[in-house]
Amino acid sequence: MAQWGRNPEVDWPARPDTSLALNRMGTFDWDLDSGRMFLDPTALEVIDLRPDEFDGTIAGLRPRIPPADEARLEARVAQALDDGHSHYGAYVRGRRRDGTLAWLHIQGHIMRDPGGRPYRVIGILRDAAHDPGEPGAAGERAEGRRRMTGVVERTTAILAHARTVNDVTDVLKDPEALGHLGAVSVMLGVVDGGRIHLVAEGQLGSYVPEIEYTRIDARFPMSEAVRTMQPVYLASREEFQLGYPQLWPYIEPLSVRSGVYLPLIAQGRPIGALGLLYTRDGDFTAEERNLLMALGSGIAQSLQRAMLFEQEHDLAEGLQRAMLPRRIPAVPGALIAVRYRSARMGRDIGGDWYDVIPLGEGRVGVMIGDVEGHDTDAAAVMGQLRIVLRAYIVEGHTPGTAMARASAFLRELQTERFATCTYAEADLTSGMLRMVRAGHLDPVVRRGDGSCHRVQVAGGLPLGLPPREQTGTGSGYPVTSIELHPGDTLVLCTDGLIERPGADPDTGMRELMDAVRGGPIDVEELADVLCDLVGDSGGGDDMALLVLRRRGTPTGRGGGPLHHRLDPGDPEAPAMARHLIRAAAAAWGARDRADEIELAADELMTNALVHTDGPAELGMRLTAEGRIRIEVEDSSSALPRRREAGDWAVSGRGLLLVEQLADAWGVEPRGGGKRVWCEFDVTAPEPTAG
Repeated sequence: MAQWGRNPEVDWPARPDTSLALNRMGTFDWDLDSGRMFLDPTALEVIDLRPDEFDGTIAGLRPRIPPADEARLEARVAQALDDGHSHYGAYVRGRRRDGTLAWLHIQGHIMRDPGGRPYRVIGILRDAAHDPGEPGAAGERAEGRRRMTGVVERTTAILAHARTVNDVTDVLKDPEALGHLGAVSVMLGVVDGGRIHLVAEGQLGSYVPEIEYTRIDARFPMSEAVRTMQPVYLASREEFQLGYPQLWPYIEPLSVRSGVYLPLIAQGRPIGALGLLYTRDGDFTAEERNLLMALGSGIAQSLQRAMLFEQEHDLAEGLQRAMLPRRIPAVPGALIAVRYRSARMGRDIGGDWYDVIPLGEGRVGVMIGDVEGHDTDAAAVMGQLRIVLRAYIVEGHTPGTAMARASAFLRELQTERFATCTYAEADLTSGMLRMVRAGHLDPVVRRGDGSCHRVQVAGGLPLGLPPREQTGTGSGYPVTSIELHPGDTLVLCTDGLIERPGADPDTGMRELMDAVRGGPIDVEELADVLCDLVGDSGGGDDMALLVLRRRGTPTGRGGGPLHHRLDPGDPEAPAMARHLIRAAAAAWGARDRADEIELAADELMTNALVHTDGPAELGMRLTAEGRIRIEVEDSSSALPRRREAGDWAVSGRGLLLVEQLADAWGVEPRGGGKRVWCEFDVTAPEPTAG
């Protein structure tokens, strides 16, 4: 008995916990319902965790089990639970505190309720480092083969959808993908002339910063792989040091112990190289080499496809941008910002456009439009349509007529395409804004006081469609007029700015309105904010944007003088002028006399257009004496003559009406022409004593 009692700390016979501890065999208890897990002190010691480092859950073991082993263990447990087994076992590697790996064996007994539902696992966690022949190694190799094969298959499937080089690099930089490959660092280089450009790197704890550009004939493993079109395998740190002394200073401080550099070959020529670095020692097996070559082949095909896509997209986008105005002219009285962003879906582009047309005498025309389709033909049609619409406007056609002629031009091209467009013509002196719309989005106006609203512009058909039957002499594109006050901002855009994949267009319009309402005053900054609504990646459609802000300090509605040009060939001009006159009269407190003011002004305008040649100028302002003064100036020196009631002549009777309606009127010679004016007193009457 004495021989068994040499160590008084060990009883005879040894208790079960003593026996387990001496053989580095711990126990665990796992409640499947709550997720709680208990590890006894020996189990914690085996997995190299201090009690304060373990949070009592299965997730608390992850710092000590590599991802690949964790995935294999989870699969083994899930299979046992699903198949109704009562036991499971698995060999896994554990990562010690110093980073070394050692084999562990986990065995569990599954407890089930009377219905067969598993609710608890009680098991053993033991140190298997001294097991004969490392029985887990065979399983590890089999799992490794399956894992590597799965990684190659999944990576190839994901890369099949890559549209750009960035898509390819994002897949390769995914840390999870690196973990399944067993690599701690990955590098992708693309051949650029006689050099290799390092375009991506990803790492799990280490990174080798090879020179961003290296020559193909340089003494680097990536250069050698491209030069020879053969993979370069490095099985030890010594091979790094002796074979590539220029690279060794970057490798030496890292835990890298092996690596492989794969040439990426497409259509018989190298287009790049892939580098994978590992912390393991030893050469790569024939099976590993075959899998890595298959991975390199899939990446090469995806990379070539992405490079071709980007080249074609850049070519198409360059064509589209060449069709847009090369510069935006400075316009006195306005601040203008424009933006164009192409669709970021492969090589497709669209037919979105904008334009700014100085018209002289304080006027400017702005337009925005979208030709149907997303290809180079859409861009070419857009360029022709923009130029011809600009030509019609510069020729002096009214907005409605210019739009109708542009529609006829598009039909004559026989492209079977249509286009939407909005054109706005602003008189920056008077603030009058005349707009015509061809199937396009309504404009948005932000007032100087911060309020924001959509302008309901009367619309016609998209350009290029057959016109409806016309019952009158109109163009089919009616004009809507509003007043743009100093400090007001006009926003025109195409639907690429408001459309969101899978979302209601109204949602995008609400986001646009909110951004305009709360955006900065500066037009360039506001344009940037609006572009950010779709982000850098954009969507499936291109986008054009134009922002115009009328210069000046925001004032109350109608606070400034009104100036409006009357062209004899524009039948819509008097109606637009009447609209502005009525709005100004109401804003200046003369709502009760708005009918009289409008009628008198109409008589003065008619007199100028009927009895003179050339354009006339309408002016309206609030005088210091509190009177509304209307002035119509023309180029005729012949003074108008008031007709009496008994006079048989027809002309001149309008001035009798003006005399009856206005508080004062008169005629002023103006060099080669004249100015006819009338005034209305709008001061509030003095209150009478009660």
